[in-house]
Amino acid sequence: MERIVDIETDGLFLAVHRGFLTVSEAGEERGRIALDDIGALIVHAHGTSWSNSVFTRLSERAVPVVICGTNHAPVACVWPLEGHHLQAARMRAQIAATRPLGKQIWARIVASKIRMQGDVLMRRGVEAGAFDMLARKVRSGDPDNVEAQAARRYWKALFGPDFSRDQDAAGLNGLLNYGYAVLRAIVSRAICAAGLHPTISVFHSNRANAFALSDDLMEPYRPLVDELVRRLATEGATEVNPDTKRQLAAISTLDLTSGDIVSPLAVHVQRFVHSVATSFESGEARLALPAGLVFAERREEALDDPAGT
Repeated sequence: MERIVDIETDGLFLAVHRGFLTVSEAGEERGRIALDDIGALIVHAHGTSWSNSVFTRLSERAVPVVICGTNHAPVACVWPLEGHHLQAARMRAQIAATRPLGKQIWARIVASKIRMQGDVLMRRGVEAGAFDMLARKVRSGDPDNVEAQAARRYWKALFGPDFSRDQDAAGLNGLLNYGYAVLRAIVSRAICAAGLHPTISVFHSNRANAFALSDDLMEPYRPLVDELVRRLATEGATEVNPDTKRQLAAISTLDLTSGDIVSPLAVHVQRFVHSVATSFESGEARLALPAGLVFAERREEALDDPAGT
């Protein structure tokens, strides 16, 4: 299973040696991991230095390098120029996709997200029947903004009446930011592997957002991060630290259902993004969306040295 590598300690030097990403400090190697085992590289530390081969070798494997700010949200991402062998044809289909098709895709994404939110609440013992009804109300393009209606109920039910989702806040919001950064990297890699372009969205239209499609396609999976953060909170872990980051980085190994298929998140995302690419090509919105959480308790192993993860 591909691993999420997180660099949080200042003063580390990243390089590539014989097919491995190496992490060194003061000239002494602290850890290494095979390049082919990396799903994404996320960097928080401000004092990190690199060899250029880190970017070239990871880009050759379509592995995104995500740079995060102090709020644990991504501020930059190194994106490979080449991905799927049908990249040119798929990008042309993506650009040429009609507005009605984009609205249909977005409606299915929103409905899936709302159902997943309901699934998370049911696991907490909260009555969530209203979420299935809300999901059924989502129309093409979600003109009634049912997504926002669900969100207003969801956050209060999940974290309590005093909670407010604030991307710039610390605590639980910082944990959510970090979990979403991991998720965004997983989705971005799948987009590259499927031959799509991350800037050309189906809904998010901020002209300054170079990863608008990533933000679109990660929506059905956000509740998985929310559930992980809720579990951490019930254990008293409410701040971003090495332990909570390791647990959130393990999200790629957690299982999801889709029809009769159960697969790890990273595999499911690849299948979903591929279905979006073929929808652009066919002109019909046929998406392999998640149906629910399985939540087998898995944990990623850290790098050889925890300071490098």
